[in-house]
Parts: sequence; structure tokens; C-alpha cells
Amino acid sequence: MNKQSPLTRAEYWRRARRLTATLVTLWFMLTFGTMFFARELSTLTLFGWPFSFYMAGQGLTLCYLVIVAVYIKRMQSLDKKLKKEPANGR
Repeated sequence: MNKQSPLTRAEYWRRARRLTATLVTLWFMLTFGTMFFARELSTLTLFGWPFSFYMAGQGLTLCYLVIVAVYIKRMQSLDKKLKKEPANGR
């Protein structure tokens, strides 16, 4: 049986902040990149529509849902690893 050592609160919050920063950076890059390079992306087509139009209408929404799902999954994993500290005097 593989027992993992419990996370300290400092380690938990360090990992949570790193995860949040990574996902917010990904969100920003996807959003900004799609809008900034819309003209260049419009030369590509997906299902008969310009790629930039598709990404603005559907693709980014799906990407955002994936980002939220990854956040939920990783935070649940971190929460399981964090052991509750015994309450003082209780």
C-alpha cells in the first residue's frame, strides 16, 4: 500500500496558487490569442466556418469548460491529500 505523506497547509496553498496561475494564464492566452490573431486564423476553416469565428462562438467556451474541469479535478485531488490538522483542545 502506497501511503503519501500529508501536505502541509503551506504546500497545499503553494500548489493551489500555482494551479490557479497556470489555468488563468492559459485562459488569457487562449482568449487574447484568438482575438489578436483573428484575421490570420480566419484563413483556416472548420466545418465551413472561419476558425476564428468558430473559436469565438464555440471553441473557447469548450476550452473554458475544460479549464474548469481540470481545476475541479486537481483541487479535489489536493483536498484529499491535505490531512486535517487536529484541532487544539478538541
